[in-house]
Parts: sequence; structure tokens; C-alpha cells
Amino acid sequence: MKINNSYILLKEIRCYAYHGVAPQENLIGNEYIIDLKLKVDINKAAQTDEVADTVNYAEVHQVIMAEMAVPSKLLEHVGGRIIEKLFQQFPALEEIELHLSKRNPPMGADVESAGIELHCSRK
Repeated sequence: MKINNSYILLKEIRCYAYHGVAPQENLIGNEYIIDLKLKVDINKAAQTDEVADTVNYAEVHQVIMAEMAVPSKLLEHVGGRIIEKLFQQFPALEEIELHLSKRNPPMGADVESAGIELHCSRK
């Protein structure tokens, strides 16, 4: 068997962080939800059953939490940092799709979340 396309998925990662343009967002913080789709060749791992032959999603989670802990004004900036760090630390990653949402954004509207979606390939 040859796997033609393969992805590692992390869905609905929840964290509390302090991102935003409004001063109260930096004091009070908010809940964020992150979804990741990581394109990586898992052919070898499918045969060997060894985590060393794939991308360890627990380590990916650590990168996300570390970057989310650094306050930023814009989600675009946070998302860009996450993507860059993942490409740096995981050479096997070919493409990354990231969804980053802020729950209940303080914008004077009844909105469940506001966020960004990035689709990136390794340079």
C-alpha cells in the first residue's frame, strides 16, 4: 500500500490567552480554539508503528501552547508565529492549515467567535 496524501489533525485545541487590540483583552483574556491540519508523509510510520517516523502531535501541541502564551494584538500575528515555529521544529511537515478563533470577541455583537484561517506550504 502507498498512502498518497496523509494528514495529522488536531481539533478544537482550547486555551486561554491574552491577545487583542482592546486594553481589556490584555487584562481579562479570552478563550481561543485552534484546529490544525498538518500534511506529512506517514507511509513509514504506518509500517513501523514508531512515533519517530511521524510528527508527534503532543510536541505540536506544546509549540501551539507556547506561542499562544505570548500576547499579541492580532490573531494574524499569532497564527503566523505558530506556522513558522511548526515548520522550523518539524522538517517533515509539508503543509499546514490553521484555524484560530477567539470566543465571544468584544465587538458589540452577538458572535460566537472571530478568527483567521491560514493555508501554508513550506518555502
